[in-house]
Amino acid sequence: MTVPKDIQRRLEGFAFLAAFAACIPAANFLIQHVGTFCLPDGGPCVIPVAPGLTAPSGVLMVGLGLVLRDLVQRRLGLWWSVGAILAGAALSACFSAPSLVLASAAAFLFSELVDLLVFTPLQKRGLVLAALASSVVGLIVDSLIFLQLAFGSMDFVAGQIVGKIWMVLVAIPVLILLRNRDQRIGMAAAS
Repeated sequence: MTVPKDIQRRLEGFAFLAAFAACIPAANFLIQHVGTFCLPDGGPCVIPVAPGLTAPSGVLMVGLGLVLRDLVQRRLGLWWSVGAILAGAALSACFSAPSLVLASAAAFLFSELVDLLVFTPLQKRGLVLAALASSVVGLIVDSLIFLQLAFGSMDFVAGQIVGKIWMVLVAIPVLILLRNRDQRIGMAAAS
């Protein structure tokens, strides 16, 4: 038995929404507990992201979260995505270390809103292009806001951007598979 296309899309959308929400506590857990070393006095745990570059380990989930937000919008619509951003900012504040609450929530809120503003018009040109462009803009905004508010320093900006880009690049094959499957389903429905 096959699942109708609209039900399948909504189920996928809710799965993307759950994964998006899971990225938030995961990023906060990583930044506080997982890395090749943790900076003293409550500083972040960092990981290598390229030769000579390190970043707080939460960058991995932040990069993935930007792509997942795009997929929530693609499957459930703009208003579900806006709701996910607002709920995500609140979750980010709840799961952050006390010293990172403002930085985490503000960076999340503004980066995801910028991602939405770039993704929305570009998605008409294609899922992969829209997700890639919006995620890159979002991850830069996230890095700048988070580092400035959390540490008053841009020391990790290059590592933050590179770490987040890795996760966006890892997501591209999945985006291509979804796009191709959606196109096949669309062609089959048109025949």
